[in-house]
Parts: sequence; structure tokens; C-alpha cells
Amino acid sequence: MKVLTSSLRISLLFMVLCGLGYNLAVTGIAQILFPEQADGSLVQDDDGTVIGSRLIGQLFSEPEFFHGRISSIEYQADGSGSPNYAPSHPELMERVRASMEEWKMNNPEASVRDLPIDLLTNSASGLDPDISPEAARAQIPRISRLTGIEQQQLERLVQEQTSQRTFGFLGEPAVNVLQLNIELQRLLAR
Repeated sequence: MKVLTSSLRISLLFMVLCGLGYNLAVTGIAQILFPEQADGSLVQDDDGTVIGSRLIGQLFSEPEFFHGRISSIEYQADGSGSPNYAPSHPELMERVRASMEEWKMNNPEASVRDLPIDLLTNSASGLDPDISPEAARAQIPRISRLTGIEQQQLERLVQEQTSQRTFGFLGEPAVNVLQLNIELQRLLAR
């Protein structure tokens, strides 16, 4: 009986420490040191309305805006994940073929041969908010044609919104599509 009582006390102590105390400590430290990230890296418009997160992609279907990666889960954060198809899987091949046809229709001035692969494929989570700078640049002719903004100005916009490698060697340069489209919208409002 004494062993059972001791075991229950120790179990309860560790449940409180690990299940509650640790989580409260980590959340408190995160709120103090990294409040924006701890709250989800939310993006607000000029009126202060939350319009998204820098961490989760969104669907931009309007042709005058930059488009992100394909999401087989329609960017629904509660269903993170995408099919893990091999490059030879028939469903993946068909989806890529359909995406290329859509690209040709919407971007007649751009070559499919130069189309970056990240505009044709999912990310592992299906929620990737970033595209490569090359994927953003590939869309510039279409956006220029539809908005009347000069291609050089759009190129500068992409360059300004490109984040570099962490510490100069980790990861790849990337462009956050939401941030890029917010800046594009500001250009259009001028």
C-alpha cells in the first residue's frame, strides 16, 4: 500500500510538472521573447484586420496576383499533409500535366520549359507560404500585362520581398506570397 501511495504521488507530481508547469513555462517564455511568433506570425492589413499568417499559405486565384504552390488540401491548416506520391505516380503526373496546361493558358508569354517546379508540386504539408524567387519572377509577365505595372518594378518588388538563407547557408531564398501580394496591392492602390 505504501508503494502504491508513493507511486500515485510521484505520478501526480510529474503530471502537474510536465503536463501543466512545463507548458506554462514554455508559453510564458515564448510570449516574452517572441510574442509575434508565439501568436502565430499573424499578418494584418493597414486597418489592423488579421488577413493571414506568414507561416500558412493562402489560395490566390485572381490572375493579377502572385500564386503560391499547389495545395492538395486547399490550404486548410487543420488537415496538414499532402499525398506522398512518387514522381511516377499516375495521379501526380496527371495533376502536374493539368497544372502545366493551366499555366500555359494563364501565362501565354512564359515558357513552360522555364517553369519552376515549386509552382507545379505540393510542399510536404500542403501549407507552404513561400515560393522560390524564380517562381515569383516567372509570374511577372502575366501580372504586368494584367495590372499595367512595369516588369522592372515587379522585379524590384520580388527582390525586396525575397528572404535570404538563414545564416547565409541554411535553406534557400524564398518569397512569402502573402507579403508579396500585400505589397503588390499597395502598388495597385497608388
